[in-house]
Amino acid sequence: MSESNIAVVIPCYKVKTSIEKVISDIPSVVRRIYCIDDCCPDKSGDFIEEKITDPRVKVLRNNVNLGVGGAVMHGYRAAHDDGYHIAVKIDGDGQMDPLLLPAFVRPILNGEADYTKGNRFYNLRYLESMPAKRLIGNAALSFISKISTGYWHLFDPTNGYTALHLSLLDLLPFDKISKRYFFESDLLFRLNIARACVKDVPMKAVYGDEESHLKINQILLPFLKGHLKNVAKRFFYSYILRDFQVASLNFILGFILFFFGIIFGSIEWLQSIETGEPATAGTVSLAVLPIFIGVQLVLSAINNDILNVPRAPLHPTLEDETLPPQ
Repeated sequence: MSESNIAVVIPCYKVKTSIEKVISDIPSVVRRIYCIDDCCPDKSGDFIEEKITDPRVKVLRNNVNLGVGGAVMHGYRAAHDDGYHIAVKIDGDGQMDPLLLPAFVRPILNGEADYTKGNRFYNLRYLESMPAKRLIGNAALSFISKISTGYWHLFDPTNGYTALHLSLLDLLPFDKISKRYFFESDLLFRLNIARACVKDVPMKAVYGDEESHLKINQILLPFLKGHLKNVAKRFFYSYILRDFQVASLNFILGFILFFFGIIFGSIEWLQSIETGEPATAGTVSLAVLPIFIGVQLVLSAINNDILNVPRAPLHPTLEDETLPPQ
C-alpha cells in the first residue's frame, strides 16, 4: 500500500470561518479531501466550492441532517468506492491540527493497527488548554467507554480525530451505528466486535472562540443509555454467542451472587429494624460472603476481558479481498 491511497473526510456543519485554513493545512500526501455538507444551514458545500480551489476537494451533500456520524460514514463510503485504502476524519472547526495526520496514518501503513484515534490525555502538557468541564467529562466517559467497547487501553473515546483502514467497512453494520454524537463510541464498540486492532495517538487539541454544538445536558442520558446497551450486547456477542468460557461463568455467577447478597442483606436489615432484633452472625455471613465472592468473580472476569483486547490488525488479510485495485 502506498501513501497515495490516503483520503481525508471532513464533516461540514457551520464551519465557514475555519474550513479554508483546515483544508490548506492538510499535507500533500493526501490525494482526496471529502467535505460533507450535512444539510448545513450556512450552505457549507456551496461556500467550499466557491472559495476553495484545491483540486483534491470533493463536496458531498446529505439531503437531510444526519449528524456527525452520518456525515463521516457518507465520506467513508465515497472514499472506499473511489479506491482509497485509508480515510482520516478531521473536524472542520479548526480544533484538530491537520499536520498531525502522518502520526495517525503511520501505524496503519506499518500494519500495527486497523484504526487510530487521538488521545488528548496522553501528555499532561496537552491538558493545559482543555476547559475543566471537558476534562472532567471526558475522563468519566473514558472509563465508561472502556467497559462498553472493550478497549481498556484507550482513553478519550469521544475524540473525533481518527484514521480507518477502509477494508473494515465490510465488517461494520453501518445501518446500526449511531449517527449522532455517540458515533465515535459506538464505532469503537463495533470495531471490538469485529476484533479490530485500535491504537491511541497522542495529540493536543486547540480550543478557540468557535461555538460548540455539543450540549452536555442533551447528550448525557443518550450516552449513558448507549453505553449500557453496548455493555449488554458486547457481553452477549463476546462471552455467550462467540465464545462461552470461564470468564463467561465468572461474569454470570459473580453478578448472581453479588445481587443475591445485596437483596438478601437488605431484606434482613429491614426486618431487623422492624423487629428490633439484631441479625445473627450466620445471617450476616449469608449476606456478606456472596457479595465478596461475587465481586472477586467479576473482577477476575474483567481482568480476562482486559487481556482479551484485540491486538492483531485485520486489514493485512482483508485488503486484498475487499478493496478494488488501483
